[in-house]
Amino acid sequence: MTGTPIDIDVPEGFALSTVQREGERGRAWLATLPDLADELLRRWDCEPTAAVTHGQVGIVVPVRRRYDGTPAVLKISFPHPGNMHEPDAFAVWAGRGAVRLYERDDERFAMLLERAGASSLADVEDTDEAVTVAGRLARRLAVPAPPGLPRMSSLVAEWECELRDEDLELGSPLPARVVAAAMATVRELGVDQPDTLIHGDLHFTNVLRSEALGSEALGPEREPWLAIDPKGYVGDPAYDSITLLRTRFEPLLTAPDPRAAALRRLAVFADAAEVDRERARRWAQARAVTAAHWGMRHGDPAWVVKATEALAEALT
Repeated sequence: MTGTPIDIDVPEGFALSTVQREGERGRAWLATLPDLADELLRRWDCEPTAAVTHGQVGIVVPVRRRYDGTPAVLKISFPHPGNMHEPDAFAVWAGRGAVRLYERDDERFAMLLERAGASSLADVEDTDEAVTVAGRLARRLAVPAPPGLPRMSSLVAEWECELRDEDLELGSPLPARVVAAAMATVRELGVDQPDTLIHGDLHFTNVLRSEALGSEALGPEREPWLAIDPKGYVGDPAYDSITLLRTRFEPLLTAPDPRAAALRRLAVFADAAEVDRERARRWAQARAVTAAHWGMRHGDPAWVVKATEALAEALT
């Protein structure tokens, strides 16, 4: 495919957040992005069909494949170790519970993916229903993992040290018993994990409704909900429980009994995902501590940090 260059407008908000997060390295990558997108669209014989959108670490270009008219998206992510194994996860799932992977360029952190709809689980008003869907999807995605993907069991010693060091460096903002409980979870459950591929970031906006485009576009065999943006981790499916608590904080923290409300939502997820409720609680508590530390260090809004701290305490 040759001819006139395809203009790709990088969203201003995405460019600003990338430079704030990545500095000059991010600025240099952004400068290459329009030409890179043009090259990939030509190589994979696609034409843009709508404006560029973005997530936190990458742009998404809605496209149509020229040779058969299939709707798809071109996704290009900022080169970062946390983004390396996304195409590996998609390749293993092969469209079962997740969008299909059509093409990949690992060196450029780029993929051509099946296009699902714009509606996500965040649009489902009934929280129990949304959490149940996410839990069932987590069970669907929990398949035997291939070699080469990061095993969380090999990282636990590092996690325990990080929890301790972060607590000391931040001036011990959380009660000692809360941090101790998180360290105990990492130490006791960290090495006891199955060799299972999991999503790793299964929140409501990372689950899209497939039928939004109609069965003719995606095929009659497509499932109603499809996952996007996996981390490609290998470990305990209960690890994903925290994201379903943090997605909708307010109903939990304003409940008459926040701990009971959080445990109830965890139970809905655990039962749908067919994981142990106690493991789900312990992973959620440990990850809430980690998230609170990260938020303090990286400037999350104060209300997010406070809410995460409250969640960590409620689950201890």
